[in-house]
Amino acid sequence: MIARVLVCMLLSGCLCQAAQARDYRYSDAHLHYVDFFQETEGMSALIEAMDQAGVEHSMISGIPVAKKWHEDEPKRPRYYAGDDADAYWYSATDTYVAAALEKLPAEQRKRFHPFLTGFNPVDKNAVSHIERMLELNPGLWQGIGEVFTRHDDLTALTSGDTPRANNEAMTRIYHLAAERDMPVLLHSNITSKRERNPLYLAEIEEPLRNHPHTRFIWAHAGSSAEIHRHQTRMDFLLSVLTRLLADYPNLYVDLSWSVLEPYLLDEQGVPRKEWLALVERYPDRFMLGSDVVGRFGSLGEQLHSFGPFLDALPEEVANKVAQGNFLAVLPRQPK
Repeated sequence: MIARVLVCMLLSGCLCQAAQARDYRYSDAHLHYVDFFQETEGMSALIEAMDQAGVEHSMISGIPVAKKWHEDEPKRPRYYAGDDADAYWYSATDTYVAAALEKLPAEQRKRFHPFLTGFNPVDKNAVSHIERMLELNPGLWQGIGEVFTRHDDLTALTSGDTPRANNEAMTRIYHLAAERDMPVLLHSNITSKRERNPLYLAEIEEPLRNHPHTRFIWAHAGSSAEIHRHQTRMDFLLSVLTRLLADYPNLYVDLSWSVLEPYLLDEQGVPRKEWLALVERYPDRFMLGSDVVGRFGSLGEQLHSFGPFLDALPEEVANKVAQGNFLAVLPRQPK
């Protein structure tokens, strides 16, 4: 009898744990269909990776620059930082995304939320290009970005002027985004590799303040792996982000991979309480992105690595971060 009771207790405990286990469904808020050479594994590989990872919806964009294989380089680089050759602004990236989506059956196409990215963010003509793309593919585009402004060594390698999130060309784009009810995904590093202070904070804060009707998604919360290589962790990031979220209800945060470590999780992989508290305070303002680039095998790994952090949140909040918040930031009225 005692043995039976123990077995029942053990089974009850297992069933209870199973009932408590969370099976997240995801929206990927940051995905690039092509890489820095405008190449891709293709839509079949992407859909297969999404299905395996439990990703029901995905933002999808191109890459706004192409890496040059320079005449003097005997070996083709594998990444934009592979050598010192330039990168250049590349508008055709959007046509690749549009063509791939148009070949899909309608049910599959509904899973994708394409963002326009193929423009030079320091060219005041860029807004006209975006308007032409919207006319060329009516009803297709749901957002703008990822816009590359301050972006580690890529900024130095890209031909032309240094892009900033608060320049006049981008101001014109923010007005258009508000008119069209489209969110803008911005990559704008909060500082440089060596400055241990929010050196470029004004470049992201000025648009937030001046364009209250434009929804901004801040890629990686202003962090990057390159910054971390030089200064490990930005001690000021949490306090700055806390203030910005309080001051600007139009700010949303993409928690893609460079935020996970060393911010959301500590060295032992335990969620940091102060970051959990921030997400709970603003449960509608955070979303997840894989930031995969033309190759999709790691998509599930990137998103599932947030599991410990999501599990430490209230379940309703965790599901918003995993899926709902990205969908909520898209245009409110289907075009």
